[in-house]
Amino acid sequence: MDRIEESALGENYRPGRVRMLAIAAAVAGFLFGFDSAVINGAVNAINDQFGLSEGASGLAVASALLGCAFGAYLAGRLADRWGRTRIMFWAAVLFLVSSVGSAFAFALWDFVLWRLVGGIGIGTASVIAPAYISEIAPKGNRGRLGSLQQLAITVGIFAALLSDQVFADTAGGASEVVLGLPAWRWMFLVGVIPSVVYGFIALTLPESPRFLITQGRTEVARSVLGGLVPRTMVDASVREIEDGIQNAASEKGSVRGHRLGLQPIVWVGIILFAFQQFVGINVIFYYSTTLWQAVGFEESDSFLISTMTSVVNVLVTFIAIGLVDRIGRKPLLVTGAAGMFVSLLMVAISFSQATVVDGTPHLPHVWGVVALVFANLFVVAFGSTWGPVVVVLLSESFPNRIRGTALGISFASNWTSNFVVTLTFPVLSASSLSMTYGLYCLVALAATVFAARYVRETKGLSLEEIASRPAGDEAPHEQQTPQTSPS
Repeated sequence: MDRIEESALGENYRPGRVRMLAIAAAVAGFLFGFDSAVINGAVNAINDQFGLSEGASGLAVASALLGCAFGAYLAGRLADRWGRTRIMFWAAVLFLVSSVGSAFAFALWDFVLWRLVGGIGIGTASVIAPAYISEIAPKGNRGRLGSLQQLAITVGIFAALLSDQVFADTAGGASEVVLGLPAWRWMFLVGVIPSVVYGFIALTLPESPRFLITQGRTEVARSVLGGLVPRTMVDASVREIEDGIQNAASEKGSVRGHRLGLQPIVWVGIILFAFQQFVGINVIFYYSTTLWQAVGFEESDSFLISTMTSVVNVLVTFIAIGLVDRIGRKPLLVTGAAGMFVSLLMVAISFSQATVVDGTPHLPHVWGVVALVFANLFVVAFGSTWGPVVVVLLSESFPNRIRGTALGISFASNWTSNFVVTLTFPVLSASSLSMTYGLYCLVALAATVFAARYVRETKGLSLEEIASRPAGDEAPHEQQTPQTSPS
């Protein structure tokens, strides 16, 4: 990798290079989003193919998330040992294998196995990509660049739902055959394309300067920094990173602490990511096609609604990108959680008005419109705040000495919570959709209180400044001039 780094970057600084590298690294988010949503259009067909009960259906959808939790937990340790870009490459390989295996699965057990394999790759990439971006980005626009990961996730969700719709419409249904295979199998096979693209990108990205310096490869790190910052700032950037590493080495590098066995900042990461999932956002992207059919919409209309929701999700991410470095992380989290609470409350009320006709629930026209509107407003509130901002905040909040491990634990919480929500939704929704969304509504209320009380602002601070900040200290509230040194 050293040869690529030196020849590709050297001291050839260009202001837009960091942005391009951040965009390239964020393609991991596309894999994340694609893998998360591709199951949406295939759920009913898979249920029919393998004769699944509601519980088994939840397992089929959620199985990848167990792999994600495992991959996320190991990611920091693997990246600290082998490097960020190498682990990105192997994550792409795992996703490629999973795409092919899932497409040709012949039973529930091997479908779950291949989804687990892909989940390990996705979970790994979900940790490494934002960490990599935070380590190469200037502190003045680190939030915007970090938000590219979430933008890529939303684009991946849109691509998955759109391809699901195309195959289903072409074949006349997800279970129907097109070009020799049922449409639902093509939905998974398409994942080969982004996995190959990301694998190639991972081979061409320069390694993180922080990782290089921790490995004693300072001259290579200097060469990489020569492409990220002006020549006059290279030495200062190297010294700042070295000082941060030395300070971290002088302290105990353990996530263990006096709060139930962990440091308080680690618990903040675990709880933020748990809230991010327990509001039920991924129910929209995993089950929305089934959900809208369950309340009376036709299959073709349900596919279209799901695709349009994913478009909304992409567009509102630009709100976060525009605001995260202007008004800060904490205000976005507080207002976003409050918005989710109101939206979920209205969705719960709407589903409470459903009537059963011939054993199938139907929403009266007015309440169907209300449910659609507020379900999309929920996506707006989440996509413009909690979706991107939690990842940005946590990728920069942990001290250097525990960053890899703490990120791994936090993302494992994210994927484990996602698994619980995804596994339980079919059973809960079969009992009562109104009750299910009422539970998500209460979680959003708790998230509002937690963000207001426990989140510490990181806007405008370098990673080293955040790590050395005393507990309870807040970042300056005034707008700071963007700096050019990556931190």
